[in-house]
Formats: sequence, structure tokens, C-alpha cells
Amino acid sequence: MTETTHTPAGVRDVVIVGGGPAAHRLADSLHARDEERTLRVTVVGEELHRPYDRVALSTRLADAAADLTLEPTAMWDEGHTRLVTGERVVAVDAAARTATTSSGQVLPWDELVLATGSSAPVPDLPGRDHARVYRTIDDVDALVAETQELAARHGRPAQVVVAGGGLLGLEAAGGLAKLGAHAAVVHSGGWLMSAQLDEGAGRALGRIIAGQGIGLHLGTRPAEVVVEDGAVVAVQLTNGRLIACDLIVFAIGISPRDELARDLGLELGPRGGVAIDTSCAASVANIWAIGEVASFEGRCTGLVAPANAMAEVVADRLLGGAAEFTSVDDATKLKLSGVDVASFGDALARTEQALEIVYADPARGLYQKLVMTDDAKTLLGGIFVGDASPYASLRPMLGTELSAEPAAYLSASGMEAPAGDELPAAALVCACNNVTAGTIRDAVNGVGHEEGCTELGALKTCTRAGTQCGSCVPLVKKLLESELTKSGQAISHALCEHFELSRQELFESVRVLELTSFEEIIGRLGTGRGCDVCKPVVGSILASQHGSYILDGGRGGLQDTNDRAMANMQKDGTYSVVPRIPAGEVTPEKLAVIAQVAMEFGLYTKITGGQRIDLFGARLDQLPDIWRILVDAGFESGQAYGKSLRNVKSCVGSTWCRYGVQDSVAMAIKLELRYRGLRSPHKLKFGVSGCARECAEARGKDVGVIATDQGWNLYVGGNGGFQPAHAQLLASDLDDETLIRYIDRYMMYYIRTADRLQRTARWMEDLEGGLDHVREVVVEDSLGLAEELEAAMAKHVDTYEDEWAATLADPERLRRFRSFVNAPGTPDPSVARVPERGQFRPATAEERERGEAVLVAGATIPVRGADA
Repeated sequence: MTETTHTPAGVRDVVIVGGGPAAHRLADSLHARDEERTLRVTVVGEELHRPYDRVALSTRLADAAADLTLEPTAMWDEGHTRLVTGERVVAVDAAARTATTSSGQVLPWDELVLATGSSAPVPDLPGRDHARVYRTIDDVDALVAETQELAARHGRPAQVVVAGGGLLGLEAAGGLAKLGAHAAVVHSGGWLMSAQLDEGAGRALGRIIAGQGIGLHLGTRPAEVVVEDGAVVAVQLTNGRLIACDLIVFAIGISPRDELARDLGLELGPRGGVAIDTSCAASVANIWAIGEVASFEGRCTGLVAPANAMAEVVADRLLGGAAEFTSVDDATKLKLSGVDVASFGDALARTEQALEIVYADPARGLYQKLVMTDDAKTLLGGIFVGDASPYASLRPMLGTELSAEPAAYLSASGMEAPAGDELPAAALVCACNNVTAGTIRDAVNGVGHEEGCTELGALKTCTRAGTQCGSCVPLVKKLLESELTKSGQAISHALCEHFELSRQELFESVRVLELTSFEEIIGRLGTGRGCDVCKPVVGSILASQHGSYILDGGRGGLQDTNDRAMANMQKDGTYSVVPRIPAGEVTPEKLAVIAQVAMEFGLYTKITGGQRIDLFGARLDQLPDIWRILVDAGFESGQAYGKSLRNVKSCVGSTWCRYGVQDSVAMAIKLELRYRGLRSPHKLKFGVSGCARECAEARGKDVGVIATDQGWNLYVGGNGGFQPAHAQLLASDLDDETLIRYIDRYMMYYIRTADRLQRTARWMEDLEGGLDHVREVVVEDSLGLAEELEAAMAKHVDTYEDEWAATLADPERLRRFRSFVNAPGTPDPSVARVPERGQFRPATAEERERGEAVLVAGATIPVRGADA
């Protein structure tokens, strides 16, 4: 055994057992508070990694190089805070106050903090030795490697069963599905996330998850892992069902790692874990417990916020304070498989006589609920699935009276939420780091600081708000801007950390300076190398200003997956192809070509909501061959993959309809051909109706045109999504030329001034003056920009080039379209096509032997076209 060096006189040794987020938070807090360096801190973690963000494990599934290391890290390089990795504390002597590690190192301590976290349990069932868990970076990396190895070995996607329909289980299933695996979830509850969500929310979430192709088996659990020749082949469930699989992953909760506590004879919680009081002290003096191993009021929790709160309490106590840990904050907000889910407070309405205000739209997978006191005034809790946008502003108002009727706060209700609710100073804004609204306001105004934190990055650094899960950042930003406005200071609209300019300012700077590449732009106007926020914005700006091939000149790396492939990637890794069909008008000969392509390449076809035909199931390497046939027949790209004009919907108009007063088809074709390929902050949809009966639903579009007996009425600013909006009347009875001139001006003004990913409805709401301002600019030319805006649109029209045809004409560009998933010409024998929906799923071994495929009910696997 080896002894550590003796501690200098007057300095106490603190040994933190465990190297997870709770340990990191405590070490960081002690380092920041102990300015006199009266404590020498040693953190012992058995993983080889520095403390990392376990909440972000799913990003490691998507990117093996993702760095999850928790910041700050500078403290590890100082003598008073030491990190020991790859070691485990195997014994503790409370009398001698020493801790012995697995390598024989003996660490003296004056204060011992148990932050040993938890383990992922696997039930005692046959075949359990072949199960995997989802808990650490090493677990995730091993799952990725094994999933890929299984796919290569079997020549088909791996079949994975995830036991557990809670946070970690759904995160694991979604991540593995994105890797190409066919995933299924087995959950003992009657609905997903049954510990956090009520039945309505759980079933709404289940509908969305099932719609992504992830199988669900609810109300049952694994009874046996079936193993043949040393390999997993199936899972037997308690309801008798047998599920074929290659890999089973357990994510059924946590078990506190309290072995050291048991050896020390510490008092334990009723379900395990180290029993702690409000000071986070254990039953033996000078021993503390924080995080998942700590049992407070008989309960261990695996959430970030209470672990951080415990760490702060212990830090305060070790330095002579009297802080207390009084309650567990169960609020959670996350994105599971791309689905927003949040709950807070008394989400399950256990309070006596609580009222529940619910908005549910099962077809959209949308569920929002507020729990109120019986007088419908005081907020007790809430649940959000599908659209969690109200969470950030409502969570801090927990326990306070709302100033309007509760339904107004539910975004899905379509009502207008009040803007005047002032958060009390004690309202908790950042639950992860226990930061209140008052703390944020004080930081902005310089109270307790040498100067005010007037930028979002600085505010996050000095208060820690928004530095953990990030869900509170929108509210933090809102509070910052509110305080700056009160004090008369300018508000920053920086695009991201690399550009201090807003999108509008960046657009104008690029235009005036005539910059043509990302390197030029970031060199002149920004710093660093860019990020996933600014790169797509710059790519869009360059495309809308120059109209050149979007992947040339180094711009390919700025685009997302769909733009790089010029097709929409689907959930099974294949692509959909959407040829442009202006206004929905197509000849029989062209329809025959689409049918030919679908049959030749085995594609599933669907009429989209935008009067186009979507062809699903193409491999990346097949795209050029498909495009060539379509382009030769006169088709071109429908830009269904880009933030650009998708389509112009039309009715048949005066050509055929007895009610039509104008030729809506001809106008729709003219508009679609004029604005095709126009890159913008968000996708765009137009509609042209031949009369007031509105069969083209023009008032639900970004630009809507409705015929009158005097010409055309122009409507703007309508769109769908989670916050649908009706378009508003901009001008009436326009002739063809004036109509197009106004649309030119409107579109270019929107493209120049909107924020990233801001739809036209939200853009107009944010403009001072709203519709009236837009009318002044577009119709009255109040800014003197009309000629310039029209010229910019004319340049787009003159330089437009079909991206499919441009790719086919250049062998170097074609090199991008190589398969990296399935080899050409080798159909996957384990994939069975479901005739009703054209969806894919893995065939079972019995089905492969019989050459059969069991049909899957179409209603449980909804298909969304690229225009949805």
C-alpha cells in the first residue's frame, strides 16, 4: 500500500468517492467558494473518463466523437483539487478516516462524501448474462460497436429490444433506431414514462414513438433472454409473446451503489441508498452523501437538479454554512427521439380537489395539461408532450396565481397567453442549478458583481443558469432582455457565439461586402470555426444571394443531411424523392414516368398534401439513376429537402370549375416556376384559389392568392405547424403584374430580415407594426427598397438551375452519392415490405423460412410526406 503525502497544517482533506456529475458539481463549488484553499479535495472515479454529462448520452450514440466532459475542467489542474480516474474505492475505515483504492492507494480524509451514483439493474432471469445496459459512455460505445457488428454479420439491421419505457429506455431505443437498428421497447407500465406522465400523455407519446417505427410492448416485461449457440435470438415476455432479437438492453431504473455505506454500517433508506438529513449528512459524523446514492425522505432520485442542489448544500456545510436540502424537484424536460416531453410539479394531480385543464390531439401526438387548485387560479403542475414550448415560462410560476385563465397558457389551445406575468424573485428559473429569477435579475443589473452580465453567455457563466440541460435558456434570455429594456440598454441579437450579428445583419453584411464563402464570412464577420447554428444560416444566405449550386465551393459542409442528398432521409435510412409538379398539373405521360420509376426501384408512392407525388425507399446510390429518368421526362427537383419553396397548391379554377373567376392553375404554375429553389429562413408554401370558396386553402399558406372578379387578393403570413396561423390580407383586386411584384417584395423582405428558422407568421408578429408595417414596405415602398427587392428576386429567377440536373451533368458532383449503408443490388432478405404503407420491418426467422411477411396495421405507423 502507498500513503498519500501529509496534509499541510490547517488544511482539511475532502475525499469524494465517485466521479459523476454530482461529484463534479461539488468539486467545482468547493473550488469556487474556498478562496483561502482551506480544503484539499480528491475526487476518485472508477471510469477512465473525466466527469461527463450523463443526460447527453444519446448524443454519443449519434456521434462517437462527441465530448460530454463537464465544464469547468481547469480545477483539475490545480494542486488543491485532484481527480483520480480509473480507480475505485474498495474500503473505508471510519475510525482511521482513510479510504483505500483498488490500486492500494490510501487516502486520508477529514470529510468523506459518497457520490457513488447508481447502477443499471438487470433482473434475475434466464439468459441475463447476455443482456446489456445503458448507463455509461462505455456502455453506449459498446452498444454502437455491437449494433454495427451484428448488422454486418447478419447482412441486415440489428434487431434490438430495450426493456424499460422510461427516460433512459426511450433514449436508448431512439438512438439505436437512428443507427439503423430495428428497435422495440418492452415496458411494464400501461403507457410510456408511467412514472412521470399520466395516461393521456403517455399514450400520446406512445403514438409518436410507434409512428417512428419503434415497436411497443406495454403491460409486460421480459421473462427470459433466449440464447442459442452463445448468441441472443429472442426475448420471451411474461405475456407469452416471443420477440426475435439480436440484442437486449435493460434500462429499467437505477439501483443506488451503497456497498461502501453498508460496509460502514451507515443508516440506509427503505429502498437502499444512504439515508441523509436536510444537511445531506449520513448517520456517521463527517460522512455525507449526494446524488443518486443519497436517500432523502426514503427516496433516491436520478435527476440532475436534486443532485446539484445536494452538492451545493454539502459545499456550503463544509465551509461553515447552514444550507439545507428540503425537497426533490421532479421537473423534467427532454427530447425523446425528437419528441418534446416535459413534466413538473404535481403532474399527476395527486393534490386533493385539483383541477386538470387538458388539451389533447391524438392524431398529432399532442398533449398539454395544467394542474390547478380547485379555484383554477394557482398552478400546481403540468405535462407537455409533442409541444413543450409553454414549459419554460410556466415552470417558474409553480405555486403562484396565473393572471389569466389556465387554457390561455397552453400553446395548443390557440389562445393568446398573457404577456404581463412578472416572475417573482423567488421563482425557480433553472431547476438544475437552483437559480431564481431574482438571481438572474441581480446579475444583469450588477448586484453582487463588479459589473452587470449583459450578454447571455456571460449571464449563464456567472449564474450557472442554463448550463446543464439548457431547457431554461429561452426564459433566461427573456429575463435578460426584459432587464436590459428596463434599464435602457441595447439588446444583443447575436446569431450564436461565433457571430455577434443577427441573421438580418449578417445577411446585409454578406450582401454589401459581396462575400461568397463561409471562410470569408467568418473571417470578416465572425470568430472561430462555426457551429450547427450559424453554418446552415450562412449556407442559406449564400444560396439565396448567389443562386449557385448549393454543394459547390465548400458549401456542402454547411448543409444538413437532406440538402446534401437533395432528398429527404427517412427513418429507415432510405430517401424520398419528390419531383416538382407545378400547381399539381401533370400530363398522363409524366405520370407514367413516375409509375415507371416506382416500379423499377421498388418505391412506395404517396400523394402529398401539396399536390405532389412522393417516392419513398430509395438508397443514396440510387438517387442519380432515379433523377436521370425523371429529368429526361421533364421533371426537376421539388426542393422538398430544403428551407425553400415547397409547392404552390391550386384548385382547377375557371378552366374547369363553374365557380372559378380566375385561372388559378396558370397563376399557380407561374408562381411556382418563379420562386422554385428560393432559399429562405424556413420552408415556404403558397396557395392559389380560383374563387372565394377557397379549395386550395390559400389562407393557410405563407403566401395565399384568392381570385376575385376584379383580379387577385393577396394574403401573407399563414402557415401550419404546432402554431398554425391564418394569412392576413395585404392587398386587394390586383392584376397579374402587380400581384407578382408585391410577392417579390414580400418574399425578399422576409428573407433579408427574418431570424433563422422563423416562419412568416412569427416574423410578422415580431415586426414592429406587424401587417401594417409589411404593407407600408411592400405596397407603399416606405423604405425605398422596392426596386432593390425586385432586382434581387429577378436575379434569383435568372440564375435558377435545377439541382438534380446540375448534379447529373457533373461526374465530380455525382461522387457524393455513394451508398454507405446498403450495397447496390443486394436487397436485404430480412426486410419485409408491408403492402398497405410500403413500410419496412425485420422479418422473423420463421417468416424468412416460410417466405412470408406478416402485415402491420397501417394506423399504428403513420407516414408523413415531405410536404406534411
